[in-house]
Amino acid sequence: MDYTIRTAQEKDMASVLELINELARFEKEADAVELTADDLICDGFKEKPLFHCFVAELEGNIVGMALIYPRYSTWKGPVIHLEDLIVTKEMRGTGLGTALLNEVVKYGNDLGVKRISWEVIDWNDPAINFYESKGANVMRDWDVVQLDEKGIKAYLENI
Repeated sequence: MDYTIRTAQEKDMASVLELINELARFEKEADAVELTADDLICDGFKEKPLFHCFVAELEGNIVGMALIYPRYSTWKGPVIHLEDLIVTKEMRGTGLGTALLNEVVKYGNDLGVKRISWEVIDWNDPAINFYESKGANVMRDWDVVQLDEKGIKAYLENI
């Protein structure tokens, strides 16, 4: 398979959004994506971008992506967070996910980060097995905690 992994460009954001929507459908959250391609362009390609994105391209089509952003650990120092690693259904099992993860790990290493972290939904056994096969520690004793926009507003109304 002759695909290319490269840093995403503004022109790729519509395809990146398609992949994000494909993941949302897979995770049974088809209506949860609120972002637009313009939002991705605005957030990812300004003077201080909020994220870095790699895309996998095959015959001129974007067939995978990995989106990361910086974080800071009070225990370790600089880290990056892998928000999503997405491979189209047709490309799963071809080594493309490994190629994207390789780019993320090389990028993190070049930045000198102390950790790369991400979440995986607990029923996605193929993804869990994939990450564990790469040496990742899937920490099942931690829970993800979030305040969504509605929760933020409700919180602020009560302080």
